[in-house]
Amino acid sequence: MGIGPSTKETSKHHFHDPLVEALGNDADINFKGIIIVGTPQDNTLKHLVGQRAAALAKAMDCDGAIISTDGWGNSDVDFANTLEQVGKKAISPIGLKFIGKQASFVVENDYTNFVIDFNKSASGTETQVVGENAIAPKDAQKALAAIKLKMRQDKKCQR
Repeated sequence: MGIGPSTKETSKHHFHDPLVEALGNDADINFKGIIIVGTPQDNTLKHLVGQRAAALAKAMDCDGAIISTDGWGNSDVDFANTLEQVGKKAISPIGLKFIGKQASFVVENDYTNFVIDFNKSASGTETQVVGENAIAPKDAQKALAAIKLKMRQDKKCQR
């Protein structure tokens, strides 16, 4: 899973990632870092990476996590599982994914309802425009607002 799914991202995008900047600059968020997880072929390992990411986020004492994916299809197994595993650890999850015209996941669960689509093309397909298929500042602000709201709602439900 990655910060942005586009193979057309520039190094400038990686060094000034809008999501990292939004989280790092927000006074209400204690931004703890980035966990990078691979996308194994084997289903057992697909579930294991989600469990490990969730355990690491729990060990870091996170209240919330924004999880993004850099693919679709078979990668949805890892993505949906990671959202679920994080949620099961009482950590509020929000997802970011290029969905576009696919409009659905290969695998769904209760946590895939909290995924923000950052498709920007009218056709709902990945374009050939540099940076257009990646998380933009507006997407980062949506994710920031969503994770704050989700953490607040989940905390209220735990009382």
